[in-house]
Amino acid sequence: QVQLVESGGGLVQPGGSLRLSCAASGSIFSINAMGWYRQAPGKQRELVATITSGGSTNYADSVKGRFTISRDNAKNTVYLQMNSLKAEDTAVYYCKADLVEGRYERAYWGQGTQVTVSS
Repeated sequence: QVQLVESGGGLVQPGGSLRLSCAASGSIFSINAMGWYRQAPGKQRELVATITSGGSTNYADSVKGRFTISRDNAKNTVYLQMNSLKAEDTAVYYCKADLVEGRYERAYWGQGTQVTVSS
């Protein structure tokens, strides 16, 4: 079984910063895209940012210019640097990794970590 373990969540003040990490472990041959998603109370889960195995990134308009996604392929780890945080960024953040399995891929999800932006 593949496991994605997240860390770095917590409580921060508006305008503050936070860095999330997600490390994949287990039976891993290769990882294609990785990404971060979030879900606020009463809302659907939404894409925050993705990064391909080659380093190409994509961001939701709401976080563009404030968040930065990166990855360390040698460590099977993806990061999300969150700056200039706003109250509306409050949500449970989930890590996702698309693992290569044969000639296909399967998505794996982390357990989620709470990010609360409040004074």
